[in-house]
Amino acid sequence: MDEMPATRASVDVESSEWLRVLTSGGAEQEAAVGRLHGLLLRIARSEVRRRGVRLRVTGPELDDLAHQAAADALLAITAKIGEFRGESRFTTWAYKFVILEVSAKVGRHFWRNPAVPFEGADWECLPDRFGFDPAREAEWRDLLAALRRAVEEKLTERQRRIFVAVVLNGVPLDALVLQLGSNRNAIYKTMFEARRKLRAALAAYGYVDNDLSRRS
Repeated sequence: MDEMPATRASVDVESSEWLRVLTSGGAEQEAAVGRLHGLLLRIARSEVRRRGVRLRVTGPELDDLAHQAAADALLAITAKIGEFRGESRFTTWAYKFVILEVSAKVGRHFWRNPAVPFEGADWECLPDRFGFDPAREAEWRDLLAALRRAVEEKLTERQRRIFVAVVLNGVPLDALVLQLGSNRNAIYKTMFEARRKLRAALAAYGYVDNDLSRRS
């Protein structure tokens, strides 16, 4: 029987029971591993369905990604169970593993046969993507020209690369994280800063309200 974590006394009852049965050995441990795999698979299926829309993946292929994520998460959890410290419920801690596995597998799946480019900027796609009114073509073309100028002049190279990938090329976040060797929070922060700079630039060009830009 494996040694239990030193902080077991501080763990909630449900989490403590998970720790006990997952390290008990024999049929009890086997049954617990099966239950945990079922929980992980349910989370994985939900996540791949949510994220799979951008990948255009459905049916058996999507379910296979979920099974792979759940299986790999289960291996990681059982290998690291001694590291659980009770700072959250055991299931919450375990779910983080499967979410990370889903992100990695979705990202790798995208780059096997990407439907969109990572580099390059297709500015002509924006009118259709955002539903601009064709009757106001002159107006939105001026706005796009101003936005393109702001992207090229105001953003750092990394901000410009991420903005183009996400907004112009529609690269899924998980795929972008994998390609850049980054994480979701870092990408979110970069996009936030890029949008802030672009709003300020468009305000300076007279395309958006200055007060709105200052509040953003």
